Amino acid sequence: MSYFSHETTIIDDGVEIAEGTKIWHFSHILSGTTIGKNCSFGQNCVVGGDVSIGDGVKVQNNVSIYKGVEVEDDVFLGPSMVFTNVINPRAFIQRKEEFKKTLLKKGCSIGANATIVCGVTIGEYALIGSGAVVNRDVKPFALMVGVPAKQIGWVGISGNTLVFVDNKSQDDFAIYILKDDNLEVIKK
Repeated sequence: MSYFSHETTIIDDGVEIAEGTKIWHFSHILSGTTIGKNCSFGQNCVVGGDVSIGDGVKVQNNVSIYKGVEVEDDVFLGPSMVFTNVINPRAFIQRKEEFKKTLLKKGCSIGANATIVCGVTIGEYALIGSGAVVNRDVKPFALMVGVPAKQIGWVGISGNTLVFVDNKSQDDFAIYILKDDNLEVIKK
C-alpha cells in the first residue's frame, strides 16, 4: 500500500488512492472516489461516493465532501467547513438526481466553518474566510468573507492580501495587474 490509513478508517471497495496520501482517525471514503497523491485527511472526514480529489489537497478535521464536489490540486479545506449538494433539501423527498456540481479550482482555500452552497465554482487561489457562506461563483484570487460572502479584496498565490499601487501588485510567485475588476497574473 503506497498510502497511509489509520486502522479506524473505512475505505470502501472501488476507491483509488494515490501514493503519499494520509487518512487519519474515524474517516470514511466511499466507493467510486478518486484521491490524488500526497493528500492529507484529518480525523472524522467523509468523502464520496464518486468524488474526485486532486493532488496535494489538505482536508482538516470534520469535513464531509459529498457527491457532486470536485476538488482540484493543492486545495485547502479548513476544519469543519461544509458542502451542500441540494438547493432545497427535504428529509422526506429523494433529490439525488438534483445534486449540483461544485468545483474548487487549483490552490483555493476554504476557512474553518465556512459553508459552500452547491452549484458554485471557487476560482483558482481564491481565499474564503472562516465562517463565510458562499452562494455564488467566486473569481480567481478573490478574498471572500461574510454571510453571504462578499469580495473584500484580492490574494496572491501565497495567500497574502495584495496591495495595489498603480493597479499592480506582486508576491513571491507572480505579478498581478488589476484590470476591469479582474486580476491578470504574470508569472515571475
